[in-house]
Amino acid sequence: MTRTALITGATSGIGKATAYEFAKNGIRLILCGRRLERLNIIQKELKLLTDVHILNFDVRNKQATLAAIDNLPDNFKTIDILINNAGNAHGLDAINEGNIDDWDAMIDINVKGLLYVSKAVIPKMTERKSGHIINIGSSAGKEVYPKGNVYCASKHAVLAITEGMRIDLNPYGIKVGAVNPGMVETEFSEVRFKGDTSANNVYKGFKALEAKDVADVIYFAISRPPHVNLADILMFCTAQASSTIIKKEA
Repeated sequence: MTRTALITGATSGIGKATAYEFAKNGIRLILCGRRLERLNIIQKELKLLTDVHILNFDVRNKQATLAAIDNLPDNFKTIDILINNAGNAHGLDAINEGNIDDWDAMIDINVKGLLYVSKAVIPKMTERKSGHIINIGSSAGKEVYPKGNVYCASKHAVLAITEGMRIDLNPYGIKVGAVNPGMVETEFSEVRFKGDTSANNVYKGFKALEAKDVADVIYFAISRPPHVNLADILMFCTAQASSTIIKKEA
């Protein structure tokens, strides 16, 4: 039986790589994102492999999120897999110098956006008593590093929500887990540094994870037998030992 997956933040990075990995394995896709042009390109590329429906909305917008998912076509309404991937980091400031707009963006997307999408999807999973939810966290959800304050807080919240989901949805047989990558070479640092050239140095001197590495692990998690749930996965590249310890070549 073909399963259907909804992936948020599907226009770049881990979300996009996961879409390609799922399509390669015959999973039908609902791809969500803010950038319609990118969604159209990905849909065109992947429709040769699987059925693809796109939803163009911002997870920060509660009404748009709920409406988009509620109005899915009938043949896409049964969502078997939810990948809550949409997230971001803005700024790298000490807490006393933090930008409130940056704080709002991280809380609104990383925490509230995840909850809005989950609220739209979970009720039908509980009706069917089946489903699999993977929330994309971060190593920042397991340890706090200098100038990470609010971003780390938002990812700690993702892990707390994941654990709460797993407990509350246990009676319904729904799998819930988190995949928590360390440093992944995507557009992440470009956004965080707001276009500053210092973003170019983040991944120099070592081999960081690639988005496809994380997508491979996500697919592995959703392809386990029915009785197996990978509840919490922490991923580092070999050069990374913690959020602050990275072996770099001179």
